[in-house]
Amino acid sequence: MKIWKAIFVLVLLFFGFLTVAFVKEARQGGRENLGEPEETPIEKAVGDVLSLLGLGAPLYAGEAQSIPSEPEAAAETGSPEGDAPADAAGLNTLWVLIATFLVFFMQLGFMLVEAGFSRSKNAVNIMMKNVIDFAVGSLAFFAVGFGLMWGLDRCAFCGTRFFLPTSADVFAVNPQLGWTFFLFQTVFCATSATIVSGAMAERTKFTSYLVYSLVISALVYPIFGAWTWGGGWLGKLGFHDFAGSTVVHSLGGWLALTGAATLGPRIGKYSPDGRVNAIPGHHILMGALGVLFLWFGWFGFNPGSTLAVTPSIGYIAVTTNLAAAAGAVSAMVLASIIYGTSDATMTLNGILAGLVAITAGCDVVSPLGAILIGAAAGCLVIGSLLFVDRVLKIDDPVGAISVHAVCGTFGTLCVGLFAADGTGLFYGGGTKFLRVQLLGAGVALVWALGCGFVLFLAIKRTIGLRVSRHEELRGLDIEEHGMQAYPNFDTWTTV
Repeated sequence: MKIWKAIFVLVLLFFGFLTVAFVKEARQGGRENLGEPEETPIEKAVGDVLSLLGLGAPLYAGEAQSIPSEPEAAAETGSPEGDAPADAAGLNTLWVLIATFLVFFMQLGFMLVEAGFSRSKNAVNIMMKNVIDFAVGSLAFFAVGFGLMWGLDRCAFCGTRFFLPTSADVFAVNPQLGWTFFLFQTVFCATSATIVSGAMAERTKFTSYLVYSLVISALVYPIFGAWTWGGGWLGKLGFHDFAGSTVVHSLGGWLALTGAATLGPRIGKYSPDGRVNAIPGHHILMGALGVLFLWFGWFGFNPGSTLAVTPSIGYIAVTTNLAAAAGAVSAMVLASIIYGTSDATMTLNGILAGLVAITAGCDVVSPLGAILIGAAAGCLVIGSLLFVDRVLKIDDPVGAISVHAVCGTFGTLCVGLFAADGTGLFYGGGTKFLRVQLLGAGVALVWALGCGFVLFLAIKRTIGLRVSRHEELRGLDIEEHGMQAYPNFDTWTTV
């Protein structure tokens, strides 16, 4: 235990140093980290005064190449000025396709995390859910979701065109990327839907899972996406969620909360006296492999959201990686203090927490800001896991609620604090931007909880949401799919 206390002190000193460095950076404006243009004459004069008073260097320490964080507005709107040369259009298409494939690869990561953190008797069921929800979600998003999300016209609530889109439709939405843009949006939609699976693992009917995956992909996710990324009212207010801490992750996490609460805990999870019983996963190495696959896929998730080959790709990849690393370290240290050992599952969840939290602001926070956000998320996810499990008594086998809902909301709010482009509170931007971020996160919470409870209660009272006690005890692999993941081993258990 002494060695962990020593490590804890060293980590505190390390993050204390980072905090001091961040404060110094924030006082200087932070823009040199984002490669912003040279300061204006007024800013230069203020910086010179501060320098003469010994209060620090000028606001911008030196000239730096401008690094755009998002695609050019002209390219998004399809104006003639935004038309890129053929070679640039081809390069952008190739990059977004590569990013799309990386995000698709995250489906494998989600599957391995959920299977590894669950019991062996349900491994086939989990595999089937993560495969079929992408298939069902792809069809639903093509038929309905894309139009609801990107077809805003006269209706401010959701899109009213581009259903079953044609080439003319997708190129009207994004003249440069067309079908590549459509596919990129499809894999994002699938990511949000598959988050729900982990929180409801090991006791949900397979047919019911297909129904709510279909509804989430066709309606719930696209409508909120229309409000933010599709040109809707939240986006017009200035809500900033670069790659989806809220649009994808917290939306999926809050839906997972409603599903797990409606479904109820697994048999044996809570004793009649209220005691919490741990139900260990069957393959932690599988879960760890899944987390690393997700980390790898996130390099497409965040940098790919530029939708173009720009210098900001490398910068976004760096902030993404630093947040994940900081989340891993802070979660490991805090778990060591609480449990006396470096808990592997908490460390793995710390990585995911850092990744989810940085996703909203990976393009506008500084590297130091990314480390602080990731470290805070790594600690927050542990506190949230304990709160959901022991206080709310909601059974979430993989921690999806804490990782995605809680840390996604946290990361969205952090943009209003850490945005180093001059809009963040810590960089002199005031509270206006933070209030917009708070509004967007709050709307996602209300929308997801409202839709989620209506959806899951409707399923529960019609076709049923949960398997029988016998089916749950025997395992969903045998009862739902007629096979076992490990046929040479006896997986029958009463817990």
